[in-house]
Amino acid sequence: MINWRGLVLIMDEIDSNLIAALRHNARASLSTLAGIVGVTRATVRTRLEKLEKNGNILGYSVITKGDIAGQPVRALMMLEIEGRGTERVVARLTGLPEVRAVHTTNGKWDLVAEIGTEDLIGLDQILGNIRRFDGIQSSETSILLASRKVSKLI
Repeated sequence: MINWRGLVLIMDEIDSNLIAALRHNARASLSTLAGIVGVTRATVRTRLEKLEKNGNILGYSVITKGDIAGQPVRALMMLEIEGRGTERVVARLTGLPEVRAVHTTNGKWDLVAEIGTEDLIGLDQILGNIRRFDGIQSSETSILLASRKVSKLI
């Protein structure tokens, strides 16, 4: 497999297990990771350096309670865009503080917006605002009830 930089991404079982361990706890020490994966600390260090250099690991992050607590009502809004207005709609969406992320996608929906608000009234207001954007043909929103696993993507 080749990444967006054109670098070859070759991962074996050790690399995969190392990444899985980091997803569980990105702050784990080299010794802890070595014990989980079943290799030496030196091997973990070398593998991490390689995974970072070739682009398999792009960074590490922390998700705090405040990241979610500040906007306890979260939703995914799928949007169908008329014609060629996608970039214009993306620009408007990314300017809204309630919009945490915007993703392009395939299939029926052109965009998926991750939205967070303090309450349902705020969610209703932002959804109504977005639905009035020029270029929005249709939308569907799903409120996120509970998160079983949370990963921070770049």
